[in-house]
Amino acid sequence: MKTILVTGATSGFGEAIARRFASDGWKLVVLGRRQDRLVALARELKAHALVCDVRRRKEVFEAVASLPKEFATVDVLVNNAGLALGMEPAHKADLDDWEQMVDTNIKGLMFVTRAVLPGMVERGRGHIVNMGSTASNYPYPGGNAYGGSKAFVKQFSLNLRADLSGTGVRVTNLEPGLAETEFSLVRFKGDQDKAAAVYKGMQPLTGQDIAEACAWCVNLPAHVNVNRMEIMPTAQSFGPFAVHRKT
Repeated sequence: MKTILVTGATSGFGEAIARRFASDGWKLVVLGRRQDRLVALARELKAHALVCDVRRRKEVFEAVASLPKEFATVDVLVNNAGLALGMEPAHKADLDDWEQMVDTNIKGLMFVTRAVLPGMVERGRGHIVNMGSTASNYPYPGGNAYGGSKAFVKQFSLNLRADLSGTGVRVTNLEPGLAETEFSLVRFKGDQDKAAAVYKGMQPLTGQDIAEACAWCVNLPAHVNVNRMEIMPTAQSFGPFAVHRKT
């Protein structure tokens, strides 16, 4: 029986991925900051809970080192913990928001990867699944630091592939577009109206959609690696170039 570790497991993509793999009989390690939610989820799914803030390097390494023997062999790591904060233009953005996005989306992903990866390389097998975003490929007003953080995820994933050549360890970058989770509610700091407006009049992706994509990539034969998968709702597409004209 294989083991999967999912970060940011208390909501959204992380929770959906945890539920998807639990339904397939995987041993499950769920990691998150919100203890009450995490413990309840772990109890329901018969998972091992790691209450941990991925932004804290020492905490991450201690948490991974504390895994009991039956959960210590991590076959798949899903680096899902991440967030967007605010949509102000760069010259008005809150630097605290920028720093939190960098600490979570970039440094947190690095810390957990570095804690888990040596064991995978030693065993000659494993799979790192990083949660990227279409924001890494297509800029939009207000996306500044968030899009930059996800561009890091994309390039880090590609460089992991280069480093891990010949080790048997796979790396996949999943890049969702508009998806209705708690993402926009967090971005707009609890403003329900602003969050709802993002998805008004269209059918967004769901956590379950991304969980299915993740499961498909992970369950492919060991000789097959999906480098990156970009996923949008059918209602989301591309627009013309933005051209500002003087009037």
